Amino acid sequence: MAPAAAPWLLCMIVLLHPIARILANVEGDALNSLKTNLHDPSNVLQSWDPTLVNPCTWFHVTCNNDNNVIRVDLGNAALSGSLVPQLGLLKSLQYLELYSNNISGEIPIELGNLSSLVSLDLYLNKFTGPIPGTLEKLAKLRFLRLNNNSLSGPIPMSLTNITTLQVLDLSNNGLSGVVPSNGSFSLFTPISFSNNPLLCGPGAAKPCPGSPPFSPPPLVPQATVPSPGSSASSTGAIAGGVAAGAALLFAAPAIGFAWWRRRKPQENFFDVPAEEDPEVHLGQLKRFSLRELQVATDSFSNKNILGRGGFGKVYKGRLADGSLVAVKRLKEERTPGGELQFQTEVEMISMAVHRNLLRLRGFCMTPTERLLVYPYMKNGSVASRLRERSSTEPPLDWSTRKGVALGSARGLSYLHDHCDPKIIHRDVKAANILLDEEFEAVVGDFGLAKLMDYKDTHVTTAVRGTIGHIAPEYLSTGKSSEKTDVFGYGITLLELITGQRAFDLARLANDDDVMLLDWVKGLLKEKKLDMLVDPDLPSYLEAEVEQLIRVALLCTQGSPTERPKMSEVVRMQEGDGLAERWEEWQRVEVRHEAELAPHRNSEWNIEDSTYNLPAVELSGPR
Repeated sequence: MAPAAAPWLLCMIVLLHPIARILANVEGDALNSLKTNLHDPSNVLQSWDPTLVNPCTWFHVTCNNDNNVIRVDLGNAALSGSLVPQLGLLKSLQYLELYSNNISGEIPIELGNLSSLVSLDLYLNKFTGPIPGTLEKLAKLRFLRLNNNSLSGPIPMSLTNITTLQVLDLSNNGLSGVVPSNGSFSLFTPISFSNNPLLCGPGAAKPCPGSPPFSPPPLVPQATVPSPGSSASSTGAIAGGVAAGAALLFAAPAIGFAWWRRRKPQENFFDVPAEEDPEVHLGQLKRFSLRELQVATDSFSNKNILGRGGFGKVYKGRLADGSLVAVKRLKEERTPGGELQFQTEVEMISMAVHRNLLRLRGFCMTPTERLLVYPYMKNGSVASRLRERSSTEPPLDWSTRKGVALGSARGLSYLHDHCDPKIIHRDVKAANILLDEEFEAVVGDFGLAKLMDYKDTHVTTAVRGTIGHIAPEYLSTGKSSEKTDVFGYGITLLELITGQRAFDLARLANDDDVMLLDWVKGLLKEKKLDMLVDPDLPSYLEAEVEQLIRVALLCTQGSPTERPKMSEVVRMQEGDGLAERWEEWQRVEVRHEAELAPHRNSEWNIEDSTYNLPAVELSGPR
């Protein structure tokens, strides 16, 4: 009877779950069709096994709890070939990332059927043909980046119907026709149509044929010298008198303002238009008046303070349209560092746009104030949710923490590998990772970041950062690189796992290390993995915790050259290469361990190679 029971049971399962089975087949078949149509020299799609009903076990594919595909991540994978119309069958797909490949052909019109799509990233490929007008049906689309392809034809006016759109980049293509005016899009949508020579209109570099110029040409006066007593001389005298009067009119407030500044306390504000700085490229950002932000924050009331940083405070505000914002106000003393930070943030954030990076909504710049306006993140920072949440807020569950780890890694990878010049954050920690309304990680606070040219291997500056997160080479030499961010990210992973601070004097009460990394290493050495995990976590998978700890230890190695790149960290968390990287590192470290301490025992069910470096090398300042 036993052999006959198995087919009967299988049939019952199929009858009870026909919808899930059919859906899995449809999605698996669609992705297999994509694989068949792509050339994959690096075997990135090796795990895409068409004999498996469920594609959720494939690398670079993410599913939700109902086993529906919600994300396909194939960016920078050296893929070529073309897309297939079957992609339109992935009804639950939210993120389709195929950027930085060599994919050619037309963009399938069937992508307009992806009703759940939030992000469509096809930039840096070889797509040709028109932009499908069917994309207007993507009512949830927030990021549309088709730049750096060979697309042609007009820009569909129907794209202006996507009210959720936050980023639209169509630059560096061969598009033609009239550009929809920026007013047709959301007020805060960063838009780029640059380097499309055949485009015309207010959003392009040239007017359309038959249209008036964008602004009237300046009047050039005749170069004649009026004779004394002529009417022209009288006119010139009148004009001179008007100019002098105007100069006096504008000088009087400035003189009065200077006198007022010497007599009044600095907590008052006076909104004077600022002189434009040509070095700050402000792009599509909204410029707020100081008065707007005063009203929004109740004159920067202390009750609205969300946080304090090295360069100023962050206030919660409500704009006139009812939307909530976070306003970062630099310190009132006009230090060169604060000024530089403002310019760096404005320029950098305006060009670094990714769903896991905090988007700059606008700015305010006056002779007395420098302010940045961000979307308000109602779920706060990861650090606050780990250690300072209210009694009514539930602790972050393990699934959310894993999502934060992967999302923040993707954001940092974008800064390092997809910005030109690359961007180094220099203060990666749980307090600088925010949570949006869906608890997705958003990396914020670029106040310490530096722009780097690809020719540079490091940037030498005064050491800034947070104790416990500072990489040893940065502390000792002042030289930062993307590997200093990798170190800080590794410490952040330990914060997510343990719920503890990177540097905490309170641990001295139990004779523990004040540095989180040293404390973690000590518990691992004593095989006390269960004591590492945040006691507020209701449940977790021990194997997944161990995997994340391994990633953290690889990221916090003493030598920056031995740490993985953030793009490798992303792949390791997606299930690609962690075991191999860990075993390779273990073999090297075991040889070192044998030379330094031949009588040590192995710990944590792996070779005891994690602890052969002096603690100070891994932990930063004490």
